[in-house]
Amino acid sequence: MPIDNDYFKNRQQQNKNSGNSNGGGGGGYQPPFEPPEFFKNFGKKAGIIYGIIIVIAILFITKPFMTIESGNVGIKQTLGKYEETPLRPGFHFIIPGYQKVTVVDTKVRLMNYASIETSTGFDQSIRSNPAINILDARGLPVSIELTVQYRLTADGAPLTIATWGPAWEDKIVNPVVRNIVRNVVGGFNAEELPTRRNEIATKIENGIRTQIESLEGKPVSVESVQLREIVLPQKIKDQIERVQIANQEAQRVRYEVERAKQEAEKKAALAKGEADKNRIEAKGRADAVTIEAKAQAQANKEIANSLTPKLLQMQQIQVQGKFNEALKENKDAKIFLTPGGSTPNIWVDTKNKSRDTAINQ
Repeated sequence: MPIDNDYFKNRQQQNKNSGNSNGGGGGGYQPPFEPPEFFKNFGKKAGIIYGIIIVIAILFITKPFMTIESGNVGIKQTLGKYEETPLRPGFHFIIPGYQKVTVVDTKVRLMNYASIETSTGFDQSIRSNPAINILDARGLPVSIELTVQYRLTADGAPLTIATWGPAWEDKIVNPVVRNIVRNVVGGFNAEELPTRRNEIATKIENGIRTQIESLEGKPVSVESVQLREIVLPQKIKDQIERVQIANQEAQRVRYEVERAKQEAEKKAALAKGEADKNRIEAKGRADAVTIEAKAQAQANKEIANSLTPKLLQMQQIQVQGKFNEALKENKDAKIFLTPGGSTPNIWVDTKNKSRDTAINQ
């Protein structure tokens, strides 16, 4: 309660009057204490102070301001209508009761599709869904496990929330993923899926990305799609295993055949090399004989050309002289002269009676 300063002023004035009436002998009356200057003017300032306190209290109660953290955007509603421009991270003022801000997460989110549900704890950015069950081209059941990474685009967030609502993931991402996976995998036979895994993963990712990002305003950006597992029926697994074993055996046989073929080619090459070697050696020997024969024939020809009649006559004379010398030693020898005188004379020693008898016969 403010102090009434007028009370002290009236008492002081009364004391002064009573002192004057008493002849001034007793002196002036002083109040018990003099209030500070602040309290003297408090009555005039009280309204301003009360007003400031009330304003501060209203600000704390109504909170006409808010802070948006990184990785989030704010969607402002004015009388229930969403504004097209989102509020970026930072400090913002709003009009309480007239405006409202909804904060949405624009960080990367995960949507897992798995046969066994995995616990995500309290992380709201990770969603778990059952594996996608599909019938292949022949009607056999197949399960696909994959993970989709995506995020809400900041610029398209107001339109996305206004159009699809807070459950936009279950209305945009989940249906598109299931539809694309069924369309892609359903065009293959179960036996082809493991061997064409990369092709299937590429088709699924391109299909999901194209269909989601083609929506009006591009509300969601697809970061990646990872094909984790293709779960096949047990009989298909057994069949694939048998085919793999058969392929391995065929590959081993082809290897053995190729190895035998290479070995045969090696032996044939060695035999051909040996035959070529023998043929070359034989040809070399034949060529040597031919060359030698040609040389001998040429020599004989040269000799024949050198045998003139006079030379032959001279040689006959020389041989005759030798016979004459022989007759001196063996007077009983018989001499036979060949016609023409071109062949040397032949003489036989008649001292040997058996030889002489054989000649006469």
